[in-house]
Amino acid sequence: MKFFSARQSLPGPRYVLAFAFSLALHGVALLAVQPHRPVRQPEIAPAQDEVMVLEVAPVPLEPTRPEPVAEVPDTSALPRVEVTPTPVRQPAFLAAPPAPTAQEWALASTYRLKNSKRYRYTWGQQVRSMMGTAYEGVDQGLVRFRIEIAPDGRITRLETLWTTSEAAERLARRAVQALPPLPPTPTGQPLIFEQTISFQPFDAGGPPIYKNDCLPDPPAFRNPFAWDGRSAPARADPAPQAALDPQELEECLKSLPEDSIEAESAHDRRQLEQWGSGRLAR
Repeated sequence: MKFFSARQSLPGPRYVLAFAFSLALHGVALLAVQPHRPVRQPEIAPAQDEVMVLEVAPVPLEPTRPEPVAEVPDTSALPRVEVTPTPVRQPAFLAAPPAPTAQEWALASTYRLKNSKRYRYTWGQQVRSMMGTAYEGVDQGLVRFRIEIAPDGRITRLETLWTTSEAAERLARRAVQALPPLPPTPTGQPLIFEQTISFQPFDAGGPPIYKNDCLPDPPAFRNPFAWDGRSAPARADPAPQAALDPQELEECLKSLPEDSIEAESAHDRRQLEQWGSGRLAR
């Protein structure tokens, strides 16, 4: 019969560590196999609105001080000044010139120099006299026509070249339509000319001067090198003017009408406006 001792019946330390490790491994496996349970969050009580009551104490108002009343000076001893209202400025105006008389028309119908110069002026004076009074304002202005008059005095053409006032053009055309019968043209040929009608309160034009009508017109400038593109190029000099016969010139000067002071003044004014321009002095 074999007996064991007490030292041999007890297990060693390594066996105890192995047994403990086995128990820990099984415990971890059991925890992994179990289903995951969410962690319950602690319930939070809903917040309640806090009501705050503010008490505003009234601010005491300061008593207002009455403003001092200004003393009104005594003006009874001062002299009285009468204020006169400014008069309203009346617009400037110019009455229509008188219509040409029968004698003036008779003299105009016989004047042949300078494209029937006197006939053209008398025609313009007749139209302006029928347009009425010219007032300062938007209706004042100028209108220039191109007119053609038949040998028997009938107007066959009236063309507006330019105008600065529609009212002036309208009045001038109305006057032309209402013209009385005109005398025949001085030359017995159709009379074609241009005429400017002034419908302004400060300018009435003026009669022309006749003292230079017997002299020939100065030659008009023509380009001597102008070429029509078909003929052979050649220089075209203006033809020289024939000398005046002294006897014919003397007779022509005797037949000229005498210039009036108004005609000389109007001529000088036109020359001053034409040659006294600031642009020409540069």
